Amino acid sequence: MTHGISIRTRALAAGVGAGVLIPLVAAAAPAAAVTPAVSCTSAKAGLADKLKKDITTALANRKGTIAVGVYDRSTKTTCTLRASTAFDSASVVKVTVLATLLWDAKKHNRYLTDTEASLAKAMITKSDNTATSKLWKQLGLTKIKGFLAAAGMTQTKPGANGYWGLTQITVTDEQKLLKLLTAKNTVLSDNSRAYIIKLMSQVISSQRWGTPYGVPSGVSVAVKNGWLQRASNGWRVHSIGAFKGGGHDYMITVLSQGNSTMNYGISTIQGVAKVVHKDLAAS
Repeated sequence: MTHGISIRTRALAAGVGAGVLIPLVAAAAPAAAVTPAVSCTSAKAGLADKLKKDITTALANRKGTIAVGVYDRSTKTTCTLRASTAFDSASVVKVTVLATLLWDAKKHNRYLTDTEASLAKAMITKSDNTATSKLWKQLGLTKIKGFLAAAGMTQTKPGANGYWGLTQITVTDEQKLLKLLTAKNTVLSDNSRAYIIKLMSQVISSQRWGTPYGVPSGVSVAVKNGWLQRASNGWRVHSIGAFKGGGHDYMITVLSQGNSTMNYGISTIQGVAKVVHKDLAAS
């Protein structure tokens, strides 16, 4: 009889043990797949917490994979989300193409030809693909990789076989590029930087969606967007922007994929942009 109890007690104990372990295992499994959190730092008291909260809220119910980068020189503020996740570049790479063209021209002590200038303008202001393909082919991968190395854009991998739109980009590298465009450096001349920013500020109205959304009046806007639908991961919709005014000098990158439509991706980006502009303007 005693023997029977001890077996039953052992079985019960084992059951309790299993019961304790199972929930722990179950809880641990989803934790591995937890959405990465927005991370912010700032020299301005309270600003990092506000941005983290507002960007997180803006993305709370958005589907797809979204990566975010924010940097404001004035308040030494940085926010990141999935900063090293790679995305197909779509047309955002066109800024890198123009930067490479100017970087290479400077190395050879020459101005852009009239043809290059007109291709560059079409490529940035209207997102002209034919113009981009011509410049991409003219430059070649060696020069493009040369610029990426000089710029420290180590996470960017140029698309193969002329497929510039499949270049792999990350928030980290796009933010590095925007920093190069908006402050003195040894990679791009002041004239080159001004030229790129000028073209990005002349983008046609139908392509000025994304990061400029909600920008306060009196703040200058330079933008380049990208959009591409593929069989896997739906629409890639991206926007990079540089903004100056109202006591701030900042840049925003939002990259996304897994969007059901292009407009869905645009709405996601604009939800982020709106709160960034608002929080910086109020700081």
